[in-house]
Amino acid sequence: MRPLIFSLLLASASFAADDGFISLFNGKDLAGWDGDPKLWKVENGIVTGTNPAPEAMTNNSFLIWRGGTVKDFELHATIRVSGDNNSGVQYRSRELKEVAPWVITGYQCDIHPAIEHTGMTYEERGRGIFGLNGKNVMLDPDGTLWQLSEHSPVKVDVSQWNEYVIIARGNHLSHLINGQPTSELIDHDVKKRALEGLLAIQLHRGNPNRVEIKAMRLKVLPESPLVTFDTAALSTATKIEKPRTSRPQGTGPVVPVKK
Repeated sequence: MRPLIFSLLLASASFAADDGFISLFNGKDLAGWDGDPKLWKVENGIVTGTNPAPEAMTNNSFLIWRGGTVKDFELHATIRVSGDNNSGVQYRSRELKEVAPWVITGYQCDIHPAIEHTGMTYEERGRGIFGLNGKNVMLDPDGTLWQLSEHSPVKVDVSQWNEYVIIARGNHLSHLINGQPTSELIDHDVKKRALEGLLAIQLHRGNPNRVEIKAMRLKVLPESPLVTFDTAALSTATKIEKPRTSRPQGTGPVVPVKK
């Protein structure tokens, strides 16, 4: 499977670097990507998705990469979000065509104006929030959530350009912003986890907002062995309830987004 995925990556990439990363945008158009043409375009070399009004979108809509699927990888994406709303990078995801075109479910690195949410580990239209910004967590085979460790949350202004990094190795997922770790997840929930799937960018329904992507680079990593569940790890972990949010879109008053 790996050679096919890698050949698809190279076929759709506009630039391949010596460090093994390939660029997923060509800087001119949305070649290799699939999204609602009413919402997504390229302006001055920047990929732009715009939700102009609360009534403009029935569902969150996604710009989906059609160059292949991702399994074990490292992704670097330079993104900013304006308006009182959020976005995210989907990975190892799948389409829900029965819901609507360009609707996705799966893992997400959240890009959210609320500090506790940005960079968190999350599953769109699935199991919800796993680890908030500053929390490293584990799901046991029964889907119970455990906190392994914590650190100070990474504080960023999502309306400015920031680099979001996702590293996926087996069932171990890591998120970073500007080189600083935000959240990690070890997923032992065999029935519900995903080890391969689609890559996409989220445009959120509701409050007007705009997401802009200046760069996105992907490196395919050698397939990693899965982290084995060991009950001994629970002796130093804390069982927690899955986090919920009172701010599913943004943090406060709606900020108009210019078309």
